[in-house]
Amino acid sequence: MKVALFSLMMNLPNAVTGESWTSQQKFQNVINQAVLAEKLGFDAYGVGERHGAPFLSSSPPIVLTAIAARTSRIRLLTTVTVLSVLDPVRVAEDYATLDHLSGGRLEMIIGKGNDPRHYPLFGITEEEQWDSMAERYRLLKRLWTEEKVTWEGRYRSPLNQVTTYPRTYQSAIPIWHGSASSTLSTELAAQFGEPIFSSNSFHPLAKYKALIDHYRERLAYYGHDPSQAVVGAGSGSLYLGNTTEEAIRRFKPYYRAFSATESAKHNQSPFVSLEDNIMNGPALIGSPEQVVEKILNYHEAFGHQVLSISVDGLTETEQQEQLQRFAEEVLPVLKREISSKVWENPPVIEKEEKAVR
Repeated sequence: MKVALFSLMMNLPNAVTGESWTSQQKFQNVINQAVLAEKLGFDAYGVGERHGAPFLSSSPPIVLTAIAARTSRIRLLTTVTVLSVLDPVRVAEDYATLDHLSGGRLEMIIGKGNDPRHYPLFGITEEEQWDSMAERYRLLKRLWTEEKVTWEGRYRSPLNQVTTYPRTYQSAIPIWHGSASSTLSTELAAQFGEPIFSSNSFHPLAKYKALIDHYRERLAYYGHDPSQAVVGAGSGSLYLGNTTEEAIRRFKPYYRAFSATESAKHNQSPFVSLEDNIMNGPALIGSPEQVVEKILNYHEAFGHQVLSISVDGLTETEQQEQLQRFAEEVLPVLKREISSKVWENPPVIEKEEKAVR
């Protein structure tokens, strides 16, 4: 199994110490996380996209560019790019630039996002989110694979013979489809035969398994081999302790603080307590052995090859402690027990003769 660390860059006062970080300190914390993740053997680092407090992640390509400058191996993900509200021309340009600056380490996860505050900011309604994303995605694909694109649609002005620059550094930037709540996301992924990344963050296993199963069924419908499906999955919060009781005791103040945020309330998680989440949901809270067992159980249901985790909200010392323990006590078991061909090969770069125009 491959493992990605990610951040939504939520910047709240620490639930235990009361310490507050400036925006600058949080940006540096995220960069430091990525550098440490590469050092510890994680496979990827992701930055989400949100447009409102307490999140600072409104510009993932800029943050990922800063991370690219400080790292050399780790893959760079968007978790997710909220394509439902973005101009595909701007997306094509920004992320092709990042693709070059990272040496082809970029992979994009697209989604409609789960924070309704961004729709009025960008001039669409929440009811339009799926149609908007599908239209913008099809245009983005054309802009990255074709030149002199002529196009007309509903959610931006028409294009006439447009070629975006720079062209991508990779022959094709890999695209995953973020999936959290609707078969519309898995349907779009299946049409294109592209991988999905289940959020697997706020609800019981059965909800996410149903979407993953739907994805595999629709892959077959569109003529793709479902046995070759590539699936990633998120997780609940991570906190390792010497015992389950210790992990719960240390993490509980953070859980209460996260649960009180407006974004958490919007997700309408059914769990009534941290203990309920650990027992019946995706939270990775407990001893290393217990966390490994839960991940393996979820893998049996999902068949995913990539897992994403986050340590946001903890003190910087705790973040480092948790990542170190995960790398030493959990990651080796996952890599041994679950095979994954994802990211086994270097990025496919355009041949030199094709790059010269």
